[in-house]
Amino acid sequence: MKHVLAIDQGTTSSRAILFDDALRIVTSEQQEFTQHFPDSGWVEHDPDDIWQTTLATCRAVLDRAPGGAQSVAAIGITNQRETTLVWDRETGDPVHRAIVWQDRRTAGICRDLKARGLAETITARTGLLLDPYFSGTKVKWILDRRRRAKAGRGGKTAVRHGGQLPDLAADRRQAARNRRHQRRPHVVVRHRQG
Repeated sequence: MKHVLAIDQGTTSSRAILFDDALRIVTSEQQEFTQHFPDSGWVEHDPDDIWQTTLATCRAVLDRAPGGAQSVAAIGITNQRETTLVWDRETGDPVHRAIVWQDRRTAGICRDLKARGLAETITARTGLLLDPYFSGTKVKWILDRRRRAKAGRGGKTAVRHGGQLPDLAADRRQAARNRRHQRRPHVVVRHRQG
């Protein structure tokens, strides 16, 4: 029997659900994690909490899966979408806690951009409204603080946005090789420490 592993990495918990080929739930696991509220309207998550709860729920479900991990034919993932995380390019460590989608700390940045007449330009280029919900101003907020901290220590800033994906071209090349050799593709979960 083949299974589908669904991973739901949500705002207050991470959940893994294993479905059979008739889309019936075989087993599931959920773990909550801590919400951080450092100021009014601010919401943050520890990146390690997100990773560890996701990993633990998947392992628990796969341990109970009839046929084990080998029975998983596909994995589907849903997540918080506009929650924003930035890693240091050199160390791979997060430079700040994840700023959660409902966080409003960048409302002032949005007001400033609107006052400068940039709202329409931003919407035209991105298709998004100028609002603290979206990740652009969250990335700016994190990078501004990172740059100031680095400058205070005489260092340079080297960061990448949390939405950076694995090498999808390499994944496509591997899938093509699998098809040529008539092998079933395997799933690789990549994790960068931190």
